[in-house]
Amino acid sequence: MIETTDVLFEEMPGQGGDLGMITLNKPAVLNALNHDMIVAIHPKLNEWAEAKHIKAVVIRAAEGRAFCAGGDIRLTYERAKQQHPLMTEFFSDEYQLNRCIYHYPKPYIALLDGITMGGGVGVSIHGSHRVVTDRILFAMPETGIGLFPDVGGTYFLPRLPGMMGYYLGLTGARIKADDCLALGLATQKVSHESITAILSALAETKYDIDAKASVTKILAQFQQASMHTPVQEAQNELSACFSGSSVEAIMELLSSSTNPVCKEAYTAMQKKSPTSLKVTLQALNQGKNMDFDACMQQEFRLVSRFLLGHDFIEGIRAVIIDKDQTPVWKPASLSQVDKSSVEKYFAPLSQELA
Repeated sequence: MIETTDVLFEEMPGQGGDLGMITLNKPAVLNALNHDMIVAIHPKLNEWAEAKHIKAVVIRAAEGRAFCAGGDIRLTYERAKQQHPLMTEFFSDEYQLNRCIYHYPKPYIALLDGITMGGGVGVSIHGSHRVVTDRILFAMPETGIGLFPDVGGTYFLPRLPGMMGYYLGLTGARIKADDCLALGLATQKVSHESITAILSALAETKYDIDAKASVTKILAQFQQASMHTPVQEAQNELSACFSGSSVEAIMELLSSSTNPVCKEAYTAMQKKSPTSLKVTLQALNQGKNMDFDACMQQEFRLVSRFLLGHDFIEGIRAVIIDKDQTPVWKPASLSQVDKSSVEKYFAPLSQELA
């Protein structure tokens, strides 16, 4: 297994079994996932899945502003510019880790205390329990860097209530704890201050035969009441707008709405990569009728094509590297992205996701 201090592993002694603890340990860079972290976590999860003394796994972050703000975008940029073969390997390993978490046989509890975006969503959302605090800021912002909502986004987003997953995936909108809970992205909302007590309770309680149900019962003791939000107020109108049959239709519906959240969504989409928007819409439409593993295979096909294109590198340059916030997309308009060019992203690869 890879040796790295960017992610730490420990076993917390408990009653009826121990907790396997994963701590993301790069707070200075918002715990951005690098390749070494991914290839360290996966075999440890496999080991703990088989270990009889481990009753559940908890993933958390070192104290700071973020759980995990996504992948290591700067390294991605340098390698993608060079069309480095390790970039495809990075996404292959990341997606296989996402798949491992989705199918994990034991309780997998993510403590989402702070910024949670992109790759950070991928190592949390697919587990049995997603526990958010009032400090969470959740987003899938990939269309803003010329990509698409990956790490299983094409599976979980179209399964959210109404068309809210389409809203999040196409606009990159940022939401907080109450919206995460209302949409089912989170299973519990707790206070930041209760995390230490939650860990103690998870460790010190002996689980019943249904271990996941036991974890749910423990977490219920710390549950906070949720509040209604402007996004929830706008949910019906957002869902109506994002039911449009094309990106153009969605934007027309948004632009004609008087709802301020819809207006914000329209403004946000105007800035996104036209190619990313059209590929994302098709990926979400297809993903809602596919199982998880099929979605991950689809995503690997998509990312393999995005790595060879213009918009992904340009988006990272504009948003992360130069920070001028003025990406020059190619093609520059929705009308220039035709159906055949979108379909090419979905074509089978000579080497599919393992």
